Amino acid sequence: MMIRDDHVLATDLAAEAGERLLALREKEGFADPSGLRKEGDASAHLFLMEALARSRPADSVLSEEATREERLDPRRLRAERVWIVDPLDGTREFAEEGRSDWAVHVALWERGELTAGAVALPAQGRTLSTSQPPVLPAFRPDARPRIAVSRTRPPEFVQELARLAGADLVPIGSAGAKISAVLTGEVEAYVHAGGQYEWDSAAPVAVALAAGAHASRVDGSPLVYNQGDPSLPDILVSLPGLAPTLLAGIRDLHR
Repeated sequence: MMIRDDHVLATDLAAEAGERLLALREKEGFADPSGLRKEGDASAHLFLMEALARSRPADSVLSEEATREERLDPRRLRAERVWIVDPLDGTREFAEEGRSDWAVHVALWERGELTAGAVALPAQGRTLSTSQPPVLPAFRPDARPRIAVSRTRPPEFVQELARLAGADLVPIGSAGAKISAVLTGEVEAYVHAGGQYEWDSAAPVAVALAAGAHASRVDGSPLVYNQGDPSLPDILVSLPGLAPTLLAGIRDLHR
């Protein structure tokens, strides 16, 4: 049966890909992390490509695991609907026993905007989606904010930003897990600079915007998707009440 609601389709595909990745983890174990990472990336990509080809045959797809030629296909830039997917975001964490900060991203871009998306967090047993956007936690201006950062490459300027804002840094694995942590109240913000691609943030940003969170480049400009070059190197996602403080701090640091 054709699923006509794009929000539901994104949710179902992300959740099922996540269930398949959990089963792969259970079957293969963690003795060969490199092999588990490769199998996870490849199998989730294949599942999503086949499912989207069946459900939305007229749409284009931009996937992290596609070939370079597929990602550069000019037909994608002329398409009105493009699915932007990361079959396994946080591959490193996926192959580490006990870690739950990895995700599956499925987003839909239509005529210049993200219109639907879902982030499955299989090892946390939940999927956040534009189908039913999460209710943002209340912002407490009197509390010390927490900023999610990369486990392996936290940008130096974020440490200075945390000092200016009186914030604590919280290392988390995948970008999807970091943005989801903002939406579920584990942190109040996520700041990254120094290298990402559209598939790292499209789905979690779609959910964040649907929930009413702030999402932009670190200079405050809009995040723009479905470009010829899919590089999208920096991002700020936060509770709306904290965003002006962080943007002002970033401006001060770059003067």
